[in-house]
Amino acid sequence: MLLKDASILIVDDDPDVLTAARLLLKSQAKEVMTEKNPENLRSLFLKKDFDLVLMDMNFNSTINTGNEGLYWLRKIRELGSKASIIMITAYGDIDLAVRSLKEGASDFMLKPWQNDQLIQNVKDLLKKRTVKSVQQVNTSGSGLLGQSEAILDVLKKIEKIAPTDANILILGENGTGKDLAAHAIHQQSLRAGRPFIKTDVGSLTESLFESELFGHTKGAFTDAREERTGRFEAANGGTLFLDEIGNITLHQQARLLTVLQNRQVTKLGAHQPVPVDIRLICATNVPLEELADEKRFRKDLIYRINTVEIMLPPLRKRTGDIELLARHFVKQYGEKYFKPGLGLDKKSIEKLNQYHFPGNVRELQYAIERAVIMSDGESIQPADIVFSPIETRGAEITKTPDSINLNTLEKNAILLAIEKNKGNITKAAKELGLTRTALYRRLNKYDIE
Repeated sequence: MLLKDASILIVDDDPDVLTAARLLLKSQAKEVMTEKNPENLRSLFLKKDFDLVLMDMNFNSTINTGNEGLYWLRKIRELGSKASIIMITAYGDIDLAVRSLKEGASDFMLKPWQNDQLIQNVKDLLKKRTVKSVQQVNTSGSGLLGQSEAILDVLKKIEKIAPTDANILILGENGTGKDLAAHAIHQQSLRAGRPFIKTDVGSLTESLFESELFGHTKGAFTDAREERTGRFEAANGGTLFLDEIGNITLHQQARLLTVLQNRQVTKLGAHQPVPVDIRLICATNVPLEELADEKRFRKDLIYRINTVEIMLPPLRKRTGDIELLARHFVKQYGEKYFKPGLGLDKKSIEKLNQYHFPGNVRELQYAIERAVIMSDGESIQPADIVFSPIETRGAEITKTPDSINLNTLEKNAILLAIEKNKGNITKAAKELGLTRTALYRRLNKYDIE
């Protein structure tokens, strides 16, 4: 993160210090706020999170122990803030500096500070925040790991929206890491210490939908042998993640919309509604333009769940990330299958980079896991890497189409022609009865590379 994009809070009981720091930073940062009374920190952080905090260690006390600063440092962390925090004091003490760093501070500076040094320290900490975000790796294998511009844009967007309570819609193909993005948003939010509840709503039948989401009382229906707490109540105070939202029926959409509008649920068999406080994140692999078809999905529900949308890029558009992810998975599965130190041959990297990965990061992960298991040497060879036949491009092109939608049929015909002619656009266009220009227009329309 750059200083010009940063939101900074300065906390000190000395108005001269507040003025000096504000004047120094306001021309370089996006936003600079000052606060004299640390008792107001909770209300400030509930309204918004900050990228960086400069905080005094002694407030209205004749005993300069720094305990007050450490207390408020802990309170900020308890609120779930990921802000970088610089502790500032006029009394230099190595033990105090060490204690503040152990409690979660990012840096420690003495007053009076040198302006150039303070600015440099702030810039360095903000830069580290970005690097740390990029390097975060989920133990299950993070689709958010990467250095490409496409994934860095996603990480930057998550960093901005996570501290808010805005409803988020995550879009993207299967295997791009939508669930990991949802976890990242929760972990960087002010609800991080509260429940994160995930439900695959697309797999729920009509009969299970309301019971699973809203709960039921004992005896509400034939098999209701005991009371059940629904997912909305279980997520109270935290985050509710509804995966595959694009696959629910219009009737289910109507029930969900009512709950989101009223912010309360009524269990099956009950009459008294229960208020719920949740942050909603939804995900789907259905393109937004298809969701906008009211025969398939209610527009009023789209607006309700889509305050902000995040589009996760397919792996084929994440230039340079395949090798990085592959090496991460080699290390992960090398340790799991007792092959520590296993490497990745240069020709294996070339093979991976030449493949289009229709199954995205998930397909790469499984391919590397299999390669690690099959490898006999010190490094994975090209022959060890086998791509799953269930994720080939041919899987998109079936003799009996799943859909008779004209756009889908046209896209499949184009894919089949390109596959048949081994990528030769001229031959594919001729077989389709199109000019090269007309085919290129359709390639752009359906985002075919």
